[in-house]
Amino acid sequence: MDSFFAFEIMAYMKNLLKVFTLVMATFMISSCQQTYNGQLLGVLDRPTWKNINPYGMVYIPSGTFHIGPSDQDISFAQQQRSKQISIQGFYMDDTEVTNNEYRQFVNWVKDSIGHVMLDHFEETEDGDQKIDWTYEIFWDDPEDASALEEMYYDESEQFWGQKQINTKKLVFDYDWYDWKAAARQSNRSKPRSTFIRSESVEIYPDTLAWIADFSYSYNEPMTRNYFWHPAFDDYPTVGVNWDQAKAFAAWRTKFWNDYKAANGETMGEDFRLPFEHEWEYASRGGLEQSPYPWGGPYMRNKKGCILANFKPGRGNYPEDGGFYTVRADAYNPNDYGLYNMSGNVSEWTSSAFYENAYSFQHDMNPDIRYDVKDADNATMKRKVLRGGSWKDIAYYLQTGSRHWEYSDSAKSYVGFRCALTFLGRSISDYQ
Repeated sequence: MDSFFAFEIMAYMKNLLKVFTLVMATFMISSCQQTYNGQLLGVLDRPTWKNINPYGMVYIPSGTFHIGPSDQDISFAQQQRSKQISIQGFYMDDTEVTNNEYRQFVNWVKDSIGHVMLDHFEETEDGDQKIDWTYEIFWDDPEDASALEEMYYDESEQFWGQKQINTKKLVFDYDWYDWKAAARQSNRSKPRSTFIRSESVEIYPDTLAWIADFSYSYNEPMTRNYFWHPAFDDYPTVGVNWDQAKAFAAWRTKFWNDYKAANGETMGEDFRLPFEHEWEYASRGGLEQSPYPWGGPYMRNKKGCILANFKPGRGNYPEDGGFYTVRADAYNPNDYGLYNMSGNVSEWTSSAFYENAYSFQHDMNPDIRYDVKDADNATMKRKVLRGGSWKDIAYYLQTGSRHWEYSDSAKSYVGFRCALTFLGRSISDYQ
């Protein structure tokens, strides 16, 4: 009898559960229908998005301007004919990337290699392994130092018995997607992996560039001190080739996105090198047909003060207040708030250099890129430089002047700054 009642109770509970499930399903469907009210409202549980100025960057609004020389083309090279183009809004670093900022990248790569060698990993929710940055590396501890021995120079390579990191071991590995190749109609049917490119880049600056760039010139103190000494922390980093600058932008993107992912925030666009005319548009500071970021046509203000770091006269290097480079925020900024868009160091852009590029490039965000291969001839490795440097004459400081350097060359007068495309019509939409 007891078992009979127990069976009845169980059957009753099952029926009650079915009714409850049906009621809940009906309620959920009804709730969805009431939420949308039968209207096309889009997906409602989308993440929020608000554009913010990344630290150290300024907003450059969308606009149209005329590229090319604002004065006579003295070389008659016809490499920069006047043409009207339009540029989408973007962010740009207000200064060139400094030694201390690039050192953050170098230290991150060094620490990441150390963590891998010390087996400092944690397991993700997906079952994958990633570096556990909560671990601390004790570089001076005998146990850790023994495990990290491969990162240092051999005893035969040591100088005055100093145990130093072998900078050639500091290699950054990253992937990027070749969107231009993927967009070609002939490639549409190919698998996605076809367009994923992998890069391995030695990222330590070429400090010997200070000596290699100048024959019969005593620059050894700059080689020994410029990148690591605190006196030069806020000076633009140099000795960085085009591949290293691109690797820095990729690391900066990863560093920011890792933070956003850990805090449940929406990912943004990638940091990158500015393309040639994006750089020129920002350099002009909203001024039309001005030869320099401050207007012009002169290199001095009314008081006779030089307005940029370059090579005055026939070589009076210290006349402008510097000798080699100066602080990245020296002199007055242009009307967009950008420092040293002329002088101090020339800057890498993402654009490949072609003499006749102006004759065939698009008038909307013109961007000519070429993925350099090691086997390519030297001509194909040319990348556009802009802005002129501390060792250049005034002509190369003009906003419309363009020059080039090989992508695998590192120079003591070439640095870079990053750009970031603005997502949306205008920043005023979010204010």
